[in-house]
Amino acid sequence: MGNNKQRKFRTHRHGAQSSRDQQHLVLENESQSFVQEAGEEEQEDVLTKPKIKLAMWDFGQCDSKKCTGRKLSRMGLIKDLRVTNGFGGIVLSPVGTQCVSRQDHSLIKMKGLAVVDCSWARLDDVPFVRLRCTAPRLLPWLVAANPVNYGRPCKLSCVEALSAALTICGEEETANLLLDKFKWGHGFLSLNRELLKAYSNCESSADIITVQNAWLTQERQIPRAPSDSEDLEKEDQNSSDSEDGLPPLEKNMNHLILDNSDEESE
Repeated sequence: MGNNKQRKFRTHRHGAQSSRDQQHLVLENESQSFVQEAGEEEQEDVLTKPKIKLAMWDFGQCDSKKCTGRKLSRMGLIKDLRVTNGFGGIVLSPVGTQCVSRQDHSLIKMKGLAVVDCSWARLDDVPFVRLRCTAPRLLPWLVAANPVNYGRPCKLSCVEALSAALTICGEEETANLLLDKFKWGHGFLSLNRELLKAYSNCESSADIITVQNAWLTQERQIPRAPSDSEDLEKEDQNSSDSEDGLPPLEKNMNHLILDNSDEESE
């Protein structure tokens, strides 16, 4: 009987050893799986990083829930700048004297692209002249697709402004990467497809102005039935910047008031 008990005891020890081996194998497989997943995530992060250095000055004027610039910042796609920080690349700013164009492509690739994140209703509070930048640029005439200012000329959000400049300069991949982060993002490309294509074929700011003016002239010639609100506001329109309400180039910029709306675009 003693021998029988000893054999049973040995069988139990053998089973315990087998169980430990299985547990070790499971842990090893889980560890390998974790390393593999981490590597895949790291590779995915590399693939989704913008090829262009992006930055913004955030003045905290916008609704954080709607602010496209802050969302890009949270996702690590754009760098936050302080007012005291300078930027050596292209900056979309009202102090610019020419439009962004393909001539700026080399500087954007080397130094990057920046934008000013502020409220359309509080532009007077933004110290644009204090923002140190060597190459301020304007954006040509485009239509917004963001939910706050959908269909409004030139009232672009930060992500729309950045994507527009990137597309014009031939960096469509980075432009699409940014717009992918918003459900409505690619609606901006759809609304402005023809114009963006024309702008991207321009070699200089002067060429872009020519294309823009030709487009606006063509739009004025298209007859359309006035709405009831337009009939009621004819007197106000007589004092507007242009007969059809379309802003001229010098007022068509990333963050400049183009009408009397109190709405904000982030």
